[in-house]
Amino acid sequence: MIKYQHILVVMDPAADTHPALHRAVSVAALQEQAAITLFMPIYDFSYEMTSMLSSSERDEMRAGVLQGREQWLKEILLPYQNSSINFTIKVVWHSRPFEAIILQVQEGQHDLVIKSSHKHNVIQTFIFTPTDWHLLRKCPCPVLLVKERDWPMGGNVLAAVNCAADDHDQVALNNKVIAESKEVARLLTAELHLINAYPITPVNMALELPDFDPNAYNAAVKRHHEKAMLVYAERFNLDHSVLHLEEGLAEEVIPHCATLIDASLVILGTVGRTGLSAALLGNTAEQVIDKLSCDILVLRPDA
Repeated sequence: MIKYQHILVVMDPAADTHPALHRAVSVAALQEQAAITLFMPIYDFSYEMTSMLSSSERDEMRAGVLQGREQWLKEILLPYQNSSINFTIKVVWHSRPFEAIILQVQEGQHDLVIKSSHKHNVIQTFIFTPTDWHLLRKCPCPVLLVKERDWPMGGNVLAAVNCAADDHDQVALNNKVIAESKEVARLLTAELHLINAYPITPVNMALELPDFDPNAYNAAVKRHHEKAMLVYAERFNLDHSVLHLEEGLAEEVIPHCATLIDASLVILGTVGRTGLSAALLGNTAEQVIDKLSCDILVLRPDA
C-alpha cells in the first residue's frame, strides 16, 4: 500500500456521507507523499433534450452544473485544508461513469481507485451491471470498495487466494495478493489471515461411478489444498494459526471467514472476466461484494 500515492476518489453526488474520502485520507496518511483527486462524473439527459436552446447555451448550462459541483466538493474538503495531502478536484460531464473513471485513471496515472459501495438491488443487478462491477472487470489499477466501517489499528486483514492453482498467472496473482496484504497488515499493525476454498465433491461422480468413495476423494482434495497452502505460508512466513481452509464456493467461504475473524479488510485478486464468460461465470470479487460488511481491495494481475 506504500506505493499508492496517486489516489482517485469517486465521489457520490447523492450521498450524505463520504466514507471513500475518509478512507483515502487514511491511506494517504500512511504514505510519505500522497495526492488525492476527488472525481465526479455527472450527467443529466434533460440538458441534452432542451431543443429550444442552442448548443452554446446548453454548453453554458452544463458548465454551470459542473461549476456548482466543484464548489460543493471544495466545501467537503474544508475540514482537510490544513492537511499535508495534495488535493485536486475534477468534475466531468459523462453519461457512463465507469468509462469516465477509467479514462481519468489512465490520464492521471492513478495507482488506486477508492469508491463507496452500496448494496445493489437484486433485480437491478441482474438487468444492469453496476459501476462497481465494471470497475472490477476493466479498471487497470487496484480498486478499493469502501463500506460504512473504519479500519481499526490492530484488527484483522483477510487475504483470499486460490492456492491449488498451478498455472503461472494464478500463482503470480496469489503472490501479489499475499505480499500486498502483508504490507497492508504491517501498516495497520493488523494480523494477516489467509483463506482458501476447496471444491465440494461433485454429486454426479458418486452417482456415475459405483466404486467412487466421496469421503476419500474429499480428503484427498483437502490434503492437496492444505499442502499448497502451507507452501505459501512458508514462503511468506505466516503462522499456521492464521490459515483458513474451508470447503465450498469462494463467494460463500470468503464472507463467512471474514465474519468469523471480524476482518476490517478483505483483499483478493481477479482476472476481470468480460463479455460472455462474465455473463455466464461472473467473477468471485463481484459475487463477494454484497456479502461483505467490510472493505474489499481488488487487485489485478500485473500483465
